[in-house]
Amino acid sequence: MINLTERHQYIINKMQKEGYVEVVDLCKELKVSSVTIRKDLKYLEEKHLLFRTHGGATQSNPYTTDKPVNEKEKINSNEKMRIGAAAASLIGVNDSIILASGTTIQAFAKSIQAKEALTVITSSLNVAIELIHTPGVEVLQLGGMIRKSSSSVMGAYAENILKDFFCSMLFLGVDGIDIEYGLTTTNAMEAHLNKQMMAISNKTIVLADSTKFGKRGFGKICNIDEIDQIITDGQVSDYVVNTLESAGVTVTIA
Repeated sequence: MINLTERHQYIINKMQKEGYVEVVDLCKELKVSSVTIRKDLKYLEEKHLLFRTHGGATQSNPYTTDKPVNEKEKINSNEKMRIGAAAASLIGVNDSIILASGTTIQAFAKSIQAKEALTVITSSLNVAIELIHTPGVEVLQLGGMIRKSSSSVMGAYAENILKDFFCSMLFLGVDGIDIEYGLTTTNAMEAHLNKQMMAISNKTIVLADSTKFGKRGFGKICNIDEIDQIITDGQVSDYVVNTLESAGVTVTIA
């Protein structure tokens, strides 16, 4: 049996490689009890070497905070443009799609070139502005209370409008993707609107750069197995990709 120091180093190395560790796996690999592993994780968290989560730990702070959209769009901007371009390739001829809010979704809107006619329903004011002069694109802007930090609408008015439509794809931006907990955003009302968008879409495609993995926001949107595809960048760990694919989610690296 390895000693305490070696055990701690094993946990840190595994987390750095995979981005996340689970108590159950560590118990099997290190041949110790869950009580021992939880004590190890608590000690390592006190040393600021990790953040404990339900059932495991992650190397980055799992709790997201609400930031203004003009700050978010500067983060991983190149990755977001590549993700957006990959998403744009999925649009078909005479398609009808929904674009939720977020800076990655806005980057996607910049890449859209309509194949004949395209109808876009969106909650994002920035997406609507981006597409309003794009040839061949009809934009249906949802109405309601404006969430200033994301420049998007939310609430009952927006949700009621959605009841009259059905679309082939929803392109969804999120604030956090936790393999165990699911997809989240920092605002509960926006999370509820996203759920309604999923309900009227044949397919849900999440656009998220690698910094969103291992994070949790206040409002839960759905579980991992409720989405169809995630488009992300090459910094996402193999462990996350394998776990997503095991849950039936198609992972596209842009």
